[in-house]
Amino acid sequence: MRSDRSQSAPTGLKIAAAAGLAFLHLPILLIFVYAFTTEEKSYQWPPPGFTTQWFAVTWGRADVWQALGLSVQVAAISTGIALVLGTLCAAAVSQTRFFGREAISLLVILPIALPGIITGIALRSAFSLAEIPFSFWTIVLGHATFCVVVVYNNAVARFRRTSGSLIEASMDLGADGFQTFRHVILPNIGTALLAGGMLAFALSFDEVIVTTFTAGQQQTLPIWMLEELVRPRQRPVTNVVAMVVVLATLLPILAAYYLTREGDQIAGAGK
Repeated sequence: MRSDRSQSAPTGLKIAAAAGLAFLHLPILLIFVYAFTTEEKSYQWPPPGFTTQWFAVTWGRADVWQALGLSVQVAAISTGIALVLGTLCAAAVSQTRFFGREAISLLVILPIALPGIITGIALRSAFSLAEIPFSFWTIVLGHATFCVVVVYNNAVARFRRTSGSLIEASMDLGADGFQTFRHVILPNIGTALLAGGMLAFALSFDEVIVTTFTAGQQQTLPIWMLEELVRPRQRPVTNVVAMVVVLATLLPILAAYYLTREGDQIAGAGK
C-alpha cells in the first residue's frame, strides 16, 4: 500500500506555508535591498537607486571592526566555557542517578527559558552586589549562561542515545576514564558538541538584551547596530553589517542542522 506521506499536500496548506515563509523572510530581504540603496539618511520605497559604495564605506569604518572583533571574542570564549560546562552537566545528568537529578536538569535549562531581560537584570544585580566592574568578562559570563544550555541540550540528548554497554566494555578492557572518553564517548557525542557549539556561537554573536545589562562601555556588534539605528550616521552601513551578520550566523545554524539530523545513527544506538 502507498503510504499517506507520499500524497501531495492540499493546495490551501501549501499557500499557508508559503505565506508564513514570506511573512518571516521578506523583512530580511529588505535588509539586503537597503544595503545597496543610494539614499543615505532614510528608508524610501522603492529605493531611488542602487550602489555598492556602502560596502567600501563599511570596510573602512574602524568602529565596525572594533565591534565585530569584540563580538567574535565574546562568542568564542562563551562557547568554550559552554562546551566544557554543558558537556559535564550532560554527562552527570544522563549517566548517573541521584536524588534531585530532574530538578538540576530544570535549573540548567532555566536561563534560556527565562526572558532575556530577567537574566540581564539578575546578572547586573549580582555583579553590582559583588562589586564586579562591568567589562569584557561580565559580557562573557552573561552570554555563557544561555550558551551552556544550548550545548547541554545537544549533549544530553546524544548521551541518552549512547549505549552504556560501550562504556562498560571499555572500562572492563582496562581503559581509564580519559581513554574511554577519547575513544568511546567523544566519537559518539562529537557531532552533537560541534552542533551545540555552533548554535551557542551564533546566539552569543547576536545577543542584545543580556549584553545591554552586562556591558560597560564596550560595544558588541549588535549593540553598535542598535545605536546606529537610533542615532544614524549612514543608514546603509547598518544594513550592510546586518546582511553580513545574517549570512555569518546562517552558516553555523545550517551546519548544526545537518550535523544533528542523523543523530540516531551513532555507534551503539541499536544495542
